[in-house]
Amino acid sequence: MYDMKALYEAESVSDAIRLLQEHPQAQIIAGGSDVLVQMREGRRAGAELVSIYMIDALRGVAMEEDGTIRIGSLTSFSHITKDPIIQKYINVLGEAVDMVGGPQIRNIGTIGGNTCNGVTSADSASTLHAWDAIVELTGPEGVRRTPIKDFYIRAGKVDLRPAEIETAILIPRAAYEGYHGHYIKYAMRNAMDIATLGCSVNVKLTEDREHIEDVRIAYGVAGPVPMRAPHAEEYARGKALTEETIDIFSKLVLEDINPRDSWRASRAFREHISQVLAGRALRESIRLAGGEIHG
Repeated sequence: MYDMKALYEAESVSDAIRLLQEHPQAQIIAGGSDVLVQMREGRRAGAELVSIYMIDALRGVAMEEDGTIRIGSLTSFSHITKDPIIQKYINVLGEAVDMVGGPQIRNIGTIGGNTCNGVTSADSASTLHAWDAIVELTGPEGVRRTPIKDFYIRAGKVDLRPAEIETAILIPRAAYEGYHGHYIKYAMRNAMDIATLGCSVNVKLTEDREHIEDVRIAYGVAGPVPMRAPHAEEYARGKALTEETIDIFSKLVLEDINPRDSWRASRAFREHISQVLAGRALRESIRLAGGEIHG
């Protein structure tokens, strides 16, 4: 059974903001794949909920005039995976969210819920970090946009202000144009498991496809929040496509990540696989970009 005090159904974004102002202790519920589980476990017993699930304006993927890809916060994982804009420009995001849970979860779970939970293991989170995503938030004072790296404050805590909701994820044109990426999820089993470590790499090669013009690498479960590895990124820019470049790049991720010991894996093991996954993801991204790695 679900122990809730009240459930309010928002008809629009402005209506959701009004309800949150009138009920400041209320919590947002979208697909419910996380909130309802937590309620059954007793962690949200007696909660007031504001449902935004019926706000269709928050669903779907669109290309804005300036080339920004806009993903509505209520867009399901299944929709993202199959969307032609995602498949054409940032297919790795579709591949990443296709690893979330099983088909039922992917049909009901939303990109907004996945990011607003603030958990480091979210399959979308590291990939969105690697795309330099921007989070759009709407509240009583209007619309604000914040880089996703600043949205995550600490484990389980994101930069959501009172009566504010996430309305979209934005991927600027400069963040995806010319880039190719690959995401690897390491888990104890292949299906319906939380990531032991997630690694997402995007690479942009020079015009002659002989050097790395830019690279972005991001991790999930390598620290309390999803994170980039700037030391590795800085090293690889301008480097030739060689095994030495990949080897040094992979080792340098240890300068930035901060995994912990848990029952799923030790810190030492996560540090080891973070290097292995960095190399594999970079190799595949280079291949997808049309590059050839030399010895």
